[in-house]
Amino acid sequence: MGEKALMKGNEAIAEAAIRCGCRHYFGYPITPQTEIAAYMAKRMPKIGGTFLQAESEIAAINMVYGCASTGRRAMTSSSSPGISLKAEGMSYLAGADLPALIVNVQRGGPGLGGIQPSQSDYFFMTRGPGHGDFHIIVLAPATVQEMADLTRLAFELGEKYRMPAMLLADGTMGQMMEPVVLPADETDPADVMKGKPWATTGTEMKRPHNIINSLYLKPDELEKTNLSRFERYAQLEREEARWEDYLMDDAEICVVSTGITARVSKNAIAECRKRGIKVGMVRPITLYPFPKEALAKAAAKVRSFLTVELNMGQMREDVLLATGCTRPVAMCNRVGGMIPSTDEVVAAIEKEAK
Repeated sequence: MGEKALMKGNEAIAEAAIRCGCRHYFGYPITPQTEIAAYMAKRMPKIGGTFLQAESEIAAINMVYGCASTGRRAMTSSSSPGISLKAEGMSYLAGADLPALIVNVQRGGPGLGGIQPSQSDYFFMTRGPGHGDFHIIVLAPATVQEMADLTRLAFELGEKYRMPAMLLADGTMGQMMEPVVLPADETDPADVMKGKPWATTGTEMKRPHNIINSLYLKPDELEKTNLSRFERYAQLEREEARWEDYLMDDAEICVVSTGITARVSKNAIAECRKRGIKVGMVRPITLYPFPKEALAKAAAKVRSFLTVELNMGQMREDVLLATGCTRPVAMCNRVGGMIPSTDEVVAAIEKEAK
């Protein structure tokens, strides 16, 4: 049995990362994720780890790049404007096939926007956050428990597929405090190094040099590398999509939502069920890979979809693509740091039920 604690979502991420064997954090403060950096600043020196507040977000992601090249678990965290500055570094990580954890606790935008919660970085993260053809794994927690659990999953999937992984949370999830069960068994940082023949750990004159690089000046070599990378992406899409089905057995309307809006949606669904409306929810847990199969299956039996989002309808486009535009997809949304109320979601469901 793990250790139960009452923690903020941001703190749960930090503690989970430490228990996963991460001993290297590089970051820069920005609301609403600063508690991750503050937590790491307190804990890392006590456990022989590295906490470094970089001079900028750009510096932080490049420090992650260097550390990840050695096979160690490294991470950074930021919020939307800071993540924009890390985009080039994420492309370099992907181009060098390096696993690393990036946490984005989203705030409203564009520009400096505001410090209130948002889900408006959805396109940015799921379409390849940076230049070139690439993807990163994107996980979307809806509870503080998932903030911890998906941190471990992000490290593990990133290493399995040799690619960066992102925990994409809205600001509410970072600041929310809930009970969380933390794993009793900690991963030994030394064990993290095992099974990584590509890592730059020193040859001891027993193997050829490993070179971490994202530069390929020969076009045919770069093409071959990109094609090989997308074969791994295809495997990821086949095997790693995750979602939650909620009351979908007899549903005629399917809500699709993640993070804090999924929690509001569950309350709205419970109220609508009392009113005789057959409504359920598919909650994507992986945003890349997107759970296309689950949405296609739902499209075969429901008459319409409703996305509930803190943006102008970004996930709605993925629902339309996943369902082949065979069913109408309505939207209930708020932006700028506003969160839809249960009553607003109920009204949107009732509109679809007419």
